[in-house]
Amino acid sequence: MHSWRIAAVASISVAALAATSCSKAPDPPPAPSTETAATDVANPAASTNPERNAYFGDLHLHTGYSADAALMTDSTPDDAYRYAKGEAIARFGNQTIQLKRPLDFLAVTDHAEYAGAVQELRREGGPLYDTELGKAFRSDDYDTRMKAYLSVVSDIATNKPRPELVQPKLIQSVWTQYSDEARKHYQPGTFTTFVAFEWTSMPDNNNLHRNVIFGSEKVPAMPFSALDSQKPEDLWTYLETARKDGSDVVAISHNGNISGGLMFAESDSYGKPLDAAYAKRRTLNEVAHEIIQVKGASETHPLVAPNDEFAGFEASTFQLGTFDDLSKQAKFDPKHSYLREAFKNGLLYQRKIGANPFKFGIVAGSDSHAGGSQPEENNFKGVHGDADDSPEARIVKPKEPYSYAVGSGGLTGVWAEQNTRESIFAAIKRNETFGTSGVRVRPRFFGGYGYAADLVRQPDWIKAAYSGGVPMGGNLPKSPSGQAPTFAVAATKDPDGANLDRIQIIKGWVKDGKAQDRIYDVALSGDRKVDPSTGKAPPVGNTVDIKTATYSNDIGAAELSAVWSDPDFDATQPAFYYVRVLEIPTPRWSTFDAAKLGIAPRKDVEATIQERAWTSPIWYTP
Repeated sequence: MHSWRIAAVASISVAALAATSCSKAPDPPPAPSTETAATDVANPAASTNPERNAYFGDLHLHTGYSADAALMTDSTPDDAYRYAKGEAIARFGNQTIQLKRPLDFLAVTDHAEYAGAVQELRREGGPLYDTELGKAFRSDDYDTRMKAYLSVVSDIATNKPRPELVQPKLIQSVWTQYSDEARKHYQPGTFTTFVAFEWTSMPDNNNLHRNVIFGSEKVPAMPFSALDSQKPEDLWTYLETARKDGSDVVAISHNGNISGGLMFAESDSYGKPLDAAYAKRRTLNEVAHEIIQVKGASETHPLVAPNDEFAGFEASTFQLGTFDDLSKQAKFDPKHSYLREAFKNGLLYQRKIGANPFKFGIVAGSDSHAGGSQPEENNFKGVHGDADDSPEARIVKPKEPYSYAVGSGGLTGVWAEQNTRESIFAAIKRNETFGTSGVRVRPRFFGGYGYAADLVRQPDWIKAAYSGGVPMGGNLPKSPSGQAPTFAVAATKDPDGANLDRIQIIKGWVKDGKAQDRIYDVALSGDRKVDPSTGKAPPVGNTVDIKTATYSNDIGAAELSAVWSDPDFDATQPAFYYVRVLEIPTPRWSTFDAAKLGIAPRKDVEATIQERAWTSPIWYTP
């Protein structure tokens, strides 16, 4: 049973109240704003907001320069940047894709393994053009191209590179082009680019991938691939050397959910138990984990969080390289694969070895292999090029056996002073970031001691929250006299999306040598209350018409906020707190596809979903 209290009740805007069941309630004071400037409109480069704006982007995207994506698209990094800025781009299948709303920033993260090699396989007159692999990748037959693709993936998984595809001159040429494209498309104040690549280690088909993001103009002469080493420790050495040479660079891990328990394991790549040196190296080099993308969510899973009613969201579990046999999912083991469990285990390590190896921020991404992010459920056209370029190919007779199961991907949100590489990268490094399932919900989260109960009602509350505490990603100082921390949280809906259902604060802590967690509903739309006997709130309702793939904002709230004090705080126990914001139910992309075809949605995926956002944690270490 959850015992909890809210120091300041949830706030709902006057407009939102009119659309809820509590329309007879008196009008509340004006709802708090989570920012001081509109953030879908880019700010001039010279404009700096000390209270920070929300910017949305993708730190995980593939073009045809990735060996696997080349099977599905011939898009280039130039295409990807233009697409992110709002332009329409073409792809295989005689189809164009275009975002309804441009992004604020983008990192193109093509796989470092064989990067650009497929272009040489296709370049007439080149040394690789007439090879059997070259002919296979150029085939008009999809199955032939798929076989060639799987052979390339096998090279990476078994760490047996083909000499002709890892020629240093070829890799260096592609890497130089990459860097030049990022520089060409960077528009400070309007659109930010990052030089980046993906390190694609996958021992025994278990995902250990990291995206490497550079925040500087200076980058090494070559990327580092899993063909150089499959061990994360060796990637960290590459990053550390790059920083010594003047680069500013971090890594972001993703898809712990399909890592086979390796992503947050109890031992390092050499089988040795984690120690303080390992923990410090990992958190220095890996600043965040990608909480959701097309291959599923990595927050938690019903098998490790049976009491979390929202744990099953986009819970993909298929392993890499097993897409042709989904029965292998039966071997799925969630232990050491999910972020919340890692956060909890990190607290145990903090006490055991004096350092936390799993102290990460939270971001989100797409992992689209079509040259463009596809985060919009009602604008989803597939992430695998001509393999899923129509509703029929996605949900009726999918060429890929898992096409219907993929998600639409997520977006990374950052709170930064301005839309520049320096400002956004600094936000990523200090973990003032949040991930969303693709929507542009804007959460703010602060922790401190002594916040006023009406803080979020004050016109300058964000300034006061910064000055009196720490934002998401921050570290709370030791509690004065055992005082419980107070948290100020607020969220506004996606301007073009659904209303909000609730705000939750998820706490993890250590007691008697065991890690525990609890979910607190701190702000609810309407007049709902948490049942003290169950610790849960009633569902918000569901307005979705599945047949037409429509919904209404007659329920929920445009804005929610609260000031909440931890009722179970123990100043001697290390803890973390992060926020999860849920929207009201809306149609999943596959339901939009079904409506277009005039058929019922598939029964093996959810017809409706509750889109959401997750903030980076605030940490307390006694």
